[in-house]
Amino acid sequence: MNISGLHISDKSVSAISLFKNETGNATAIQILKGEKLQEHISTNPAVLICVIGKAVFEDDNGAKKILKPGDYVNIEPKIRHWVLGVVNSQLLLIK
Repeated sequence: MNISGLHISDKSVSAISLFKNETGNATAIQILKGEKLQEHISTNPAVLICVIGKAVFEDDNGAKKILKPGDYVNIEPKIRHWVLGVVNSQLLLIK
């Protein structure tokens, strides 16, 4: 299996659960070029890892991190954040 095969190819933003149990979960996220994962707030800390592509993570604290394959960012709880697709991108969110 391949992470990019999980998503509908033309959907601008897609999130598919990969794994979930009582202590945490992992979600595969697709963001197409020029599209945006809308602003939201997470209640738990998380890590966002870029698998394929290039994306920009930003938050209300002024953080701006360009994510390329292998790059990751720690997401603080209760801070509004969003992600922009620079090119078609596949990311992995672990909570």
